Amino acid sequence: MAALSAILRESSTSSGFTGTPLPSCGPLLNKHEKRKKPLHSGRYTMQKQASSPNIVFIMADDMGYGDVGCYNPDSQIPTPNMDKLAGAGIRFTDAHSPSAVCTPTRYGVLTGRYCWRSRLKHGVLYGYEPPLIEPERMTVASLLQGAGYNTACVGKWHLGLGFSTVPGYDYDFNAPLPWQNAGRELEEHIDFTAPLTGGPVDLGFDYFYGNAGCPTCQPPYGFIENDAFVEIPSVYHEVPEFTSRPGRMAPSWEHKNADVLIAQKAVAYIEAQADADAPFFLYLTPSAPHEPCTEAVVPDFARGQSRAGPRGDLVWLVDWMVGQVMDALERTGKTADTLICVTSDNGALPGDRIQGDTTPMPYHLYNHKSCGDWRGYKAHIWEGGHREPLIARWPGVIAPNTSTDALACLTDLMATCAAIVGTEVPDDAGQDSCNILPALLGEKTEHPLRESIVHHSSTGVFSIRHREWKLILGTQGSGGWPPPRDGGPKSGTPGQLYHIYDDPGETRNLWEARPEIVQRLTALLETYKEQGHSRAFRPT
Repeated sequence: MAALSAILRESSTSSGFTGTPLPSCGPLLNKHEKRKKPLHSGRYTMQKQASSPNIVFIMADDMGYGDVGCYNPDSQIPTPNMDKLAGAGIRFTDAHSPSAVCTPTRYGVLTGRYCWRSRLKHGVLYGYEPPLIEPERMTVASLLQGAGYNTACVGKWHLGLGFSTVPGYDYDFNAPLPWQNAGRELEEHIDFTAPLTGGPVDLGFDYFYGNAGCPTCQPPYGFIENDAFVEIPSVYHEVPEFTSRPGRMAPSWEHKNADVLIAQKAVAYIEAQADADAPFFLYLTPSAPHEPCTEAVVPDFARGQSRAGPRGDLVWLVDWMVGQVMDALERTGKTADTLICVTSDNGALPGDRIQGDTTPMPYHLYNHKSCGDWRGYKAHIWEGGHREPLIARWPGVIAPNTSTDALACLTDLMATCAAIVGTEVPDDAGQDSCNILPALLGEKTEHPLRESIVHHSSTGVFSIRHREWKLILGTQGSGGWPPPRDGGPKSGTPGQLYHIYDDPGETRNLWEARPEIVQRLTALLETYKEQGHSRAFRPT
């Protein structure tokens, strides 16, 4: 901690701030410490004393900063429901996913811990890998469950499940991560009738209805309820839709119906809570607008709803799902008592991928900037890979039609939920989660709620953002696979340094010009790695 304090003290001086060194994020209660005063003053405390709110967290798959109308007036995709939500709540302009691809972000969201601290050091899971979240680790769901919430996960899981093989067939499920696409031999020997372990219902969720991985892109194609397949994936999908993979499929499965059913199950869950005394937490994770972005994957009623091709129509579908949830809350009288958040797990792809195109940008773009004016796309270490839309509404608590430039990370969900319900995050949980509730409430704070975020690309490139500076290590490229494609980090390779406030487009690399900033931020990143957390602990 002494090294960290010295690094932050130097940073505070160099950025023009004078006074007490700032923590990496707001302090959390030590697990042995008793709360002695209300979390916040004003309307929030009054509402909190009455009851804890329902919490709905909706996270799209590959939706970019520039896809949503309230972030990009020139968007070619109508998003009336998300725009309405922003008009009734708050919009974050400097919010980030912890990774530029989906599995590690989902790990970070649910555990409040960066995924590179886990067994998965780069890439994503591909379908049959074992559970990534450790069985003893606290999740947002188990934290809220312990606070009296009913909890549900509906949609894409993509964090591994405990599969079983048929008797007599041995397979090493403990092989190093990540794997590659599952071969047919393994799939033919999976026992799809056996209970699935290590999934949502073992990690704090009372109910799960969804898919093992990317619903339209990865086998097994089929829905799971709690710990069992609703329909056994008994057929082999030989000729997959463009960019998806072959593999086992439930006989009635259709890609275009996946998100429609996910929305229906989410609405049914909300309606089932209409007369419940306990608050609920709904973690809703659509498939859209993840590839394959083809017309065949778009539901009939969503086709042509955008001016940005099939991918744009899938973003419209996400907005439709948000509207379905908003309508269900209104019908059940839950709107006033519900905090609803909408975001995305990482940046967007440029557009619809063109089959067989080998040009540097093999996508239909439709005059649409999926990541807005930020540089890069999904999987990249640049801003387009991880800067996300984040919209929140909480009637009577969050001021309507507001925005904030407070730095936020999706890992902050855990500490923020703990603050909302007045519980504690133990020292061995939420290691990279900060309480951003004051930003949601529009409160002015003496110090930033969060000073730093560690970013991670698909290939394992590290970056650290500290206030106005962003340092990228091990490459001068993108760190990801969409164009311009780049490999993993190389030790000793010059990196990139950008002044994000003055150069938000990351156009002027100051690596050579500001070696003292490179050295300071490199040391800060190493401290975060070595100490096992990036948020400050309150001393006992």
